[in-house]
Amino acid sequence: MAKAAPGEQMRLLDVQVLDGKLKGLDVQAKALKEDPRLPDLHAGVTVAKSDLVVLDTAVSDTQRALTKSEDDVASVVARIERDEAKLNSGTGLSKDLMALQSEIESLGRRRSDLEDTELEAMEAFEEATARQAAQRELVANMQSVLDEVLDEVRSKLGGLKMERDATLAERATLTATFDPALMAIYDRALGKYGVGAARLFHGKSEGSGMQLSAGDLVDIKKASPDTIVFCPDSGAILVRSEEWG
Repeated sequence: MAKAAPGEQMRLLDVQVLDGKLKGLDVQAKALKEDPRLPDLHAGVTVAKSDLVVLDTAVSDTQRALTKSEDDVASVVARIERDEAKLNSGTGLSKDLMALQSEIESLGRRRSDLEDTELEAMEAFEEATARQAAQRELVANMQSVLDEVLDEVRSKLGGLKMERDATLAERATLTATFDPALMAIYDRALGKYGVGAARLFHGKSEGSGMQLSAGDLVDIKKASPDTIVFCPDSGAILVRSEEWG
């Protein structure tokens, strides 16, 4: 069986404290990345931006309709002005002048209809641009909230990373003082079970939180103080002390 001085086994608990801290920092980082606010905020911004695209299209459509209406009115007005100028000149046959007068009246009615259409197009355009402006403001506000939460998460993650890096450096300094063979055993238990070393305290393994069976305790008591023993439940190195029963 693997051996290590009792004092060295005891010092493994210091390494475990650091590893426990690292594990806690990783849990905190994972929780931050899975901030429950983020999915809803991301989804909300995505939907709001999608709605804005629809409104942008509506504005473009109503703007084209308004431009066409304005062009139609301008075209009829130009024809009326030409006909009126020709009529006011008094030149031409009487029947031609009468036909011109009739055309001007017809164009006048056409102009009225087109101006009504133009007014409707203008109202549709103004309504679409108003909805577009309101949606843009909504998108900006929602994006601002999302950015604030993301900044908060990034800031906290940055703090956790600094703390984690400092803890890793402290761990490296500490583990460098151990026999590599002992650290290999510890790291193997840590990687496999999540706990590298734990106290055996009054018959209870602090690695598993379970009371060891009478048979396991008998076997452990038979082992010499420098023999490395393991928790049957957690797989961690059990650190023993007479003071801990």
